[in-house]
Amino acid sequence: MTPEALPDPILVALDFASILDRLEAPYLVGGSLASSMHGEPRSTLDVDFVVDLDVTKVESLVVELQPAYYVDVDTAREAVRTTTSFNAIHLASAVKVDVFPAGTDAFNAERLEHRVRVQVGGEPSQWLFVDTAEHSILRKLEWYRRGGEQSERQWRDVLSIWRVQGSRLDRSRMTLWAERLGVSDLLTRSEAEAQKL
Repeated sequence: MTPEALPDPILVALDFASILDRLEAPYLVGGSLASSMHGEPRSTLDVDFVVDLDVTKVESLVVELQPAYYVDVDTAREAVRTTTSFNAIHLASAVKVDVFPAGTDAFNAERLEHRVRVQVGGEPSQWLFVDTAEHSILRKLEWYRRGGEQSERQWRDVLSIWRVQGSRLDRSRMTLWAERLGVSDLLTRSEAEAQKL
């Protein structure tokens, strides 16, 4: 597969990841892109990155991103300081990169420690560090709960990972973290629902 044949979000993710690598900022790709890799593919124009990024590297990151991306350095610096999120827009494709600083969050540390390397194209250099299937389910269940359990898209993504991964999922690790994250009931419910499909 040639680079041109890859969808825009993958190309942007590869580009963004290469910049993070140069800055020696460990990352993983999460969100819809990760769930599509572990479950059933669906289109998205957003790419989520969890990044171990301290405030001293923010300016270097912004310099590296320009002029290909629009990103506000003050917003990025504040997001890293407060462990919220910021985004960068890839101007040529309009793909939005949402950056979630890992901060001191124990679950983010767990995710970064267990991230998996996934080949996303035909070239040896076309790979990304991606959230595990288990962590993708747990994070999406968290977002589902935070959104009042209304997001059909998040729930569909969770069920698709269950269906595709099945017995390969590490249930003991998921059960442990589901309890810590307060989504044990949703984990049980989603597994039961996926088994009926």
